[in-house]
Amino acid sequence: MKPASTHNAKPALKWLFRRAHTARLWIALSVGLGFSSGLLLIAQAALIAQLIHGIYIEALPRSELTRFFVLFAMVVAGRAVMAWAREIAGFQAGARVRTEIRLHLLEHMAAAGPAFTRQQQTGALASTVVEQVEALHNFFAHYLPQLGLAVLIPLSIAAVVFPVSWTAGAILVASAPLIPLFMVLIGMGAESISQHQFQALARMSGHFLDVLQGLPTLKIFQRSTAEAQRVAKVSRVYRQRTMRVLRVAFLSSAVLEFFSSVSIALVAVFLGTHFLGYINFGTYGSPLTLGAGLFILILAPDFYLPLRELGTHYHARAEAAGAAEEIMRILQEPVRTQPTTVNAPSLTKPLTIVFDTVSFTFKNQHHHVLQNVSFSVQPGEKVTLVGASGEGKTTILNLLLGFYDPTGGVIRINDTPLTNIAHHDWRSQLAWVGQQPVLFYGSLRDNILLGRPEADAQAIQAAARAAKVLEFADRMPGGLNTPVGEKGHRLSRGQAQRVALARAFLADAPLLLLDEPTAGLDARNERLVVAAIDTLSKGRSVIMVTHRMANVQDTDRVLTLAGGGIAEDGRYRDLMAARGTLFNLLQRPEEAKPHG
Repeated sequence: MKPASTHNAKPALKWLFRRAHTARLWIALSVGLGFSSGLLLIAQAALIAQLIHGIYIEALPRSELTRFFVLFAMVVAGRAVMAWAREIAGFQAGARVRTEIRLHLLEHMAAAGPAFTRQQQTGALASTVVEQVEALHNFFAHYLPQLGLAVLIPLSIAAVVFPVSWTAGAILVASAPLIPLFMVLIGMGAESISQHQFQALARMSGHFLDVLQGLPTLKIFQRSTAEAQRVAKVSRVYRQRTMRVLRVAFLSSAVLEFFSSVSIALVAVFLGTHFLGYINFGTYGSPLTLGAGLFILILAPDFYLPLRELGTHYHARAEAAGAAEEIMRILQEPVRTQPTTVNAPSLTKPLTIVFDTVSFTFKNQHHHVLQNVSFSVQPGEKVTLVGASGEGKTTILNLLLGFYDPTGGVIRINDTPLTNIAHHDWRSQLAWVGQQPVLFYGSLRDNILLGRPEADAQAIQAAARAAKVLEFADRMPGGLNTPVGEKGHRLSRGQAQRVALARAFLADAPLLLLDEPTAGLDARNERLVVAAIDTLSKGRSVIMVTHRMANVQDTDRVLTLAGGGIAEDGRYRDLMAARGTLFNLLQRPEEAKPHG
């Protein structure tokens, strides 16, 4: 596992460097401010050395030292301002890249659609979008700017030290490569450890979300204690992986501090032996003054400081590379491409839908869900799809919604292949109500507006009335402005379904797709939803998936699916009289008994 992760770090780093273009101006500003602060640091060292030399060697009067103290105060203040501005620039760089990547992730997942998201853990996807994108911040805010400063500042210090003493300069330059060398050696496995840590975080997030969503079931079956133990075990694994990452980070810092301390000591030994007269080379034939020696000695730690800081931020590089691999895994998921030509004009006519020998197989499966399915739906026709579970009823709706593309055959809308119609143009022609209505955090009005965001208050009120939403909304304190929680918290299943129907009313689309719209409802809510559907269906083409035989009897045609194809196609009465597949399906106990 580790070699694979280490091998994958190079593409991840290339991807990270390509993302830097979004914040290149802020990164350049951060480098510029850091470099300017480094130049002021050299000036600060020169002023300190001059002050000490003037006080103790030249015995200068206080009046002549005043200007040095003023300059020193200005330099310190300038460095403080630049440090503050550099932090702001770094934060802006990280924030811009994180915002762009989050938007890119959300757009990509939306383009991949339910075909992708249904195969993923919701908690893992949320962890990637939130935690792992957040882990990229320090790479762009600190590591990339420091990469430039680790070259510019040491070169600038070496440039001012060499004219004073070529020996001290040579010690600095010769020892400098040791720090990045050991930084790379220690960090070689850090990407792998960070990748494993993020994988553990994704698993923990997904597992914890599953536990929260299934908590009522766990309590009913008295499995909450056992599940709590599993959560504790997953958390313990994540803690252990986090400690491994911290261990590498602390080890890296200790090694870098050791080698920089040894290098500084070498410079100090050279200066000490030179002042004691043991050696007399390395200063271009003239002895070093106290001021010159102090200047070199003060700058020696600052020569290695950018390299040590780069080592500190090297952990951010490893963490970002590990997070980038998970982000890239999502972004590399293939999506349905938009057509090069948009045939929107053909959608202005009444819609005729034709399935022409359509087949469909899920990815990585050999079993055909649908095979050579052919049927048509005329404008204003109401068609019901029935069949046993797993026969492909919902798959047909997902194909029409554009969530999947057929693996064989073609779906035509007014003689235009559906794959040649832009998603936005096609989905504006349909309304969909699923068996599990999804409501988002906001008001009832906000959730209804998803059907047509530009709708006015009168249209929203009409849609809410037609879908029987006002029946319960008028009893709430805020009416349609009453807030509802995530996934319809505070509403019953029947009330949430009526809100979903209100969206469909507001969309006012010529094609209505219904997927078990009355599943799981009590008798009263079922009657209300069926009444709303009857009103909504008038003048529209309707394709409905249902097990409710009461809903089947009033439709124009019934398509019975079996064995991956259409076994029967006709009116309900005719199919029941023929005692074929539909008749046999209804003899099953789970189909024959009343629902609700």
